[in-house]
Amino acid sequence: MTIYHFVGIKGTGMSGLAQILHDAGETVQGSDVEKTFFTEEALKQKSIPIYPFSKSNIKPGLTVIAGNAFKDDHEEIVEAKTLGLPIYRYHEFLGEWLSQYTSIAVTGAHGKTSTTGLLAHVLDQTYSISYLIGDGTGLGHANSEYFVFEACEYRRHFLAYKPDYAIMTNIDFDHPDYFTSVDDVFNAFQEMADQVKKGIVACGDDEYLQKIQAKVPVLYYGFEESNDFQAKHISEVASGTQFDVFVRNNFYETFTIPTYGKHSVLNALAVIALCHYEGMQAEDIRHLATFGGVKRRFSEKKKSNQIIIDDYAHHPKEIEATIDAIRKKYPNRQVTAIFQPHTYTRTKMFLQEFANALKLADFVYLCDIFGSARELAGKLSIEDLQALVPNSKLLTLDTTDELKDNKSGVLVFMGAGDIQKYQIAYEEIG
Repeated sequence: MTIYHFVGIKGTGMSGLAQILHDAGETVQGSDVEKTFFTEEALKQKSIPIYPFSKSNIKPGLTVIAGNAFKDDHEEIVEAKTLGLPIYRYHEFLGEWLSQYTSIAVTGAHGKTSTTGLLAHVLDQTYSISYLIGDGTGLGHANSEYFVFEACEYRRHFLAYKPDYAIMTNIDFDHPDYFTSVDDVFNAFQEMADQVKKGIVACGDDEYLQKIQAKVPVLYYGFEESNDFQAKHISEVASGTQFDVFVRNNFYETFTIPTYGKHSVLNALAVIALCHYEGMQAEDIRHLATFGGVKRRFSEKKKSNQIIIDDYAHHPKEIEATIDAIRKKYPNRQVTAIFQPHTYTRTKMFLQEFANALKLADFVYLCDIFGSARELAGKLSIEDLQALVPNSKLLTLDTTDELKDNKSGVLVFMGAGDIQKYQIAYEEIG
């Protein structure tokens, strides 16, 4: 019997993949740091064992799946090599596993987690599917027709996949610790496009995606007339956002989604295009309206008269999109942005862009930069960003009570590091 051991099982992709293998009847265990992550709860619910990192976890008979955050000199990976065990990197294993399904990769600089979750939700109402979402959620069925998964471009990891379909939401410069320019990012997506077997669904409003060359059909979606799938007559309604979809300039259907902002419409349009191409009926695609969202993407709760939102936004364009969605949903409330930059390289590269995006909020609090294990801190500090955002303040775990000042406002905690500890500290204040 094969036992799969995950090195870094609390990672978002790793957690989801571990759940998929567990659901498919495999024996799964893993290890990680003892710090608590939001991905743990689902693993615990499925009784998947999680051990502290130790080379003693590695025993003969294991198949090891190593998270991409851990280098080859990690003690468990070294021990696995010493014992001659099969070792896969996360993306390598996933690339082999998904070959048994009709696979749909969702990729892009922004919006891929929300789009993956939305597509999985809609398909799951009609078909038996498996899915792997970048918020740490995974579900497997042995008899699945479709496998929906998030495919990350970082370090070109998505080139381990040869999916039947790919949704491409956008191309933008990010991960400056790896990519040299937006053209370098484009080249990676072009390589990915060359590996798709049946069809690509791409945002036609994105100037870079318009240049993608492919051997398979490319369906474009967006707001512009030139797209195969176009959204028109967009309006905010009590339950979310409503819009009409035109397929090659012919009216198709009116849809409602329970979210706000143009980026949400584009995500939904990508799902509609893929499902339409696969022959699904409009009444089945309308399950868009019942989507409950994914973790850490505009996750809301109330504290007294305040709305508290937790969001993964960690790029200037994502911050803009999140604040835009808040303005549309809560037009009469003031917005307090609490932002923790993620990685020194990204913060340095987009310092002015971050400042410009944060100025869209009424009040701004900044938390210390969350550095990555893959980089050196350098000379940059949070004060460099603060200097570019007038009237912004620095926030520590001891000063979160200041957030009470926006009494009936929206507080949005944004970042890809451990921003949630500031939110928790604030929520624990009476």
